[in-house]
Parts: sequence; C-alpha cells; structure tokens
Amino acid sequence: MFNFTWGVFFVLVNFAFFLLCFKFFGKKGLYAWVGVATVVANIQVAKTIDMLGITMTLGNTMYVSVYMTTDLLNERYGVKAARRAVWFGFFMLIMTTVIMQMVLNFRPSEVDFAQGPMQDLFGLLPRLALGSLAAYLISQLLDVYLYAGIRRRFSSANQLWIRNNGSGIVSSFIDTLIFCSIAFTGPEYSLSTWIQLLLSTYVFKFILTAAGTPVLYLARGMKVPVEEADSGLPTIASK
Repeated sequence: MFNFTWGVFFVLVNFAFFLLCFKFFGKKGLYAWVGVATVVANIQVAKTIDMLGITMTLGNTMYVSVYMTTDLLNERYGVKAARRAVWFGFFMLIMTTVIMQMVLNFRPSEVDFAQGPMQDLFGLLPRLALGSLAAYLISQLLDVYLYAGIRRRFSSANQLWIRNNGSGIVSSFIDTLIFCSIAFTGPEYSLSTWIQLLLSTYVFKFILTAAGTPVLYLARGMKVPVEEADSGLPTIASK
C-alpha cells in the first residue's frame, strides 16, 4: 500500500513541477521539460516496483508528461511548436545515450565507485535503446498530428479533454506496442508475459493521461513569460 500512496504523491509532484516550469519559463520551459523528461524517464525505467499486485517499471509518469507538454504546445502555440518539441526530445535522448556510452568506456581508477552503478543505469542493451527511440519518435509525432486532427472536429475550449485523451489513448498504445515488440520479444519472454507487460503499462499510461487532463486545463489559462522583445524586457501573455 505504501507504493500506491507514495505513487499518488509522486504523480502530483511531477505535475506540479510541470506547471511551475510553464508558469515561470513559458514556451521555453516546455521545451526544457521535454528534454529533461525524456532523459529522466529512460533512467527511471530501470527501476521495477510492485503496485497493487502488479509489477511495473517507473518512468511512465514522466513519459506521459511529455504527451501533456506537446498537447499544451499544440493548444497554445500550434502544431509546428509541438512537432519541434518532439524532435528536440529525440535529439536529447540520442545525445544522452551516445555521451553516456562514451563515458562508460573510460577505464575507471582503482578508487572509483561509480562505474558499476553507471553501467547498470546507462549500459542499455541495444534492443532496449532501439525500442525506446523508435517508440518515442513514432508515438510522439502521431500524438501531435492526432491532437491537431481531433481539434479540427472538437475545437471548443471545454472540449480540451476530448483532444487530450483522444490523442493520448491512441498514441500511448502505439508507444507501448512498439516498445514491447522490440524490447520484450524473444525466447526469454513468453507470450503471456509479453501481454501482461503490454496491458499493465498501457493501462497505467491511460490512467495518468486522464489524471493529467485537469492539469492541462489549468496550464492553458496561465499567464506565462513569452519570447523576449527586442528591448530585452520580458512581456506577459495569456490565452
């Protein structure tokens, strides 16, 4: 029961930081959040926990917050801004992977204590890394275009929940399907194990997407810093 209670608090803290990042830094803060969230989510996924009798990996909360970020960018700044954030997150993920693999190749000194833990965290199997990169890029770009498409049909302010959940339901499933198909397909994983991983991960992402909808409503109406004017003085905009 501790993991469930702590997990609820953990989700609230993540959403609070998401709002603060947007409140204090505006559009630039959302790009920064995408970069941090994509990297942190792929570190957290190395930790496995048991919650309500289900074994799962961490990282889902931060990963779902990336969908929230691109949806918010789509809502306030348009498709181009959301698509650019996806590519920025993809670049950050590749950059971190390459640099940390190079770091691991340095020969540690006799008094070093970090090589082992760093190897466990960043010494990803090629299949896991490929699954993560492919799932991220395809599902995030899909989410951007789905959101824009749904918005053309459900465009009123109070229909944000339809746009957010509609795009999130589909893109989260595609993300989970691609990652599980690449990372967890093989003789070491039975079909029942694969299905359990697929369904449990997807259901948890779906719950988080729904839980994040009120956060998006709150963020959409915030007054936030905009791009600095030519005078160098920040201005405030709201929508």
